[in-house]
Amino acid sequence: MAKEEKAGTMRQDKPMSNEDVKRHLEMLDERLDNIDSIVTAVAERVMNQPIALNITCAHCGKNIEITIMGRGRPTA
Repeated sequence: MAKEEKAGTMRQDKPMSNEDVKRHLEMLDERLDNIDSIVTAVAERVMNQPIALNITCAHCGKNIEITIMGRGRPTA
């Protein structure tokens, strides 16, 4: 049987050229910028409203509520 290479994997037969390394670094930089933008947008949306975490203690079974207040005031 012939071995199949996974899509997106790099072959180690030839070393990467400087242009390839530069292109890969630029793609990685763009991806990290996109991730940063998404995380920032989510954090801004979350901080505009209160967050309530309800946790049950594993030892005693008691419910614990932790509320984090954001910048905005809670609305009814």
